[in-house]
Amino acid sequence: MSKKNKNLGTPNVPNDHPRAESLHYRHKLVDLMFEKVVTPSGLCAHGRGEAFDYLLGEKTIPPSEKAMEAAIASLLLAKHPVFSINGNVAALVPESIVELAEVLDADIEINIFYQAPGRIEAITSILKKAGAKKILGLGDVEPTSLPNISSNRRIVDPRGIFSADVVLVPLEDGDRTEALKSIGKYVITIDLNPVSRTALYSDITIVDNIIRCLPLMVEYARELKGTPPEELLKMVETFDNEKNLVDSMELMRTRLGYLSKDIGARRQKIQPGANE
Repeated sequence: MSKKNKNLGTPNVPNDHPRAESLHYRHKLVDLMFEKVVTPSGLCAHGRGEAFDYLLGEKTIPPSEKAMEAAIASLLLAKHPVFSINGNVAALVPESIVELAEVLDADIEINIFYQAPGRIEAITSILKKAGAKKILGLGDVEPTSLPNISSNRRIVDPRGIFSADVVLVPLEDGDRTEALKSIGKYVITIDLNPVSRTALYSDITIVDNIIRCLPLMVEYARELKGTPPEELLKMVETFDNEKNLVDSMELMRTRLGYLSKDIGARRQKIQPGANE
């Protein structure tokens, strides 16, 4: 751990602080930035996601639960499911990712945009501490490239993402999601922004905070495992991602409208006499 990181520390946030959980994860990301797991742009991406989470009321909404169910059904039906993991995912939910992969018999592959020296090793260490036994994307075999994309995200493991039929890409970037779709992959994403390219290109978009979402997906996986394939297929075929995104946005719009009407009462509570 760097000297700078020691000086940073993690403040003692009281449990009754209204932003306690959010602050905990923010500082965790900052600490892991100094460990090379997360990049500065990853911090920006997390903050952008939190802005959308406010509009959800920082809770999992019914459309998200419906998307989770369809996602787990499709992963259970997959012949070769693969989870694509970046630094933020490894930092925020390593245990849940490993547990979900074990339940679904899915492979885990590290795939990152910023390939700084030592970063793959840092992410690998996090995943191994969480219990991962098999990790792809480590460069131990000759990598291959996805077509129609020029960034480092094009570099994939031939045993993993390249040969997968269903790919879970939490906190993904739109370019690679589009590239995956162009070669016939079924793509599932977790994205708090329902109007991102990732959300729009994916077959199933779960509009939720990954911190809440992954543990719930583990529960769904345990519940649905053993379900007859025809029932799982029905869950997937009846899921409408476009409608689900619209429903998610409508709930955000409704909440924003409620908050705008309630702003006077909220200011009065915080600062008595504000409206006088």
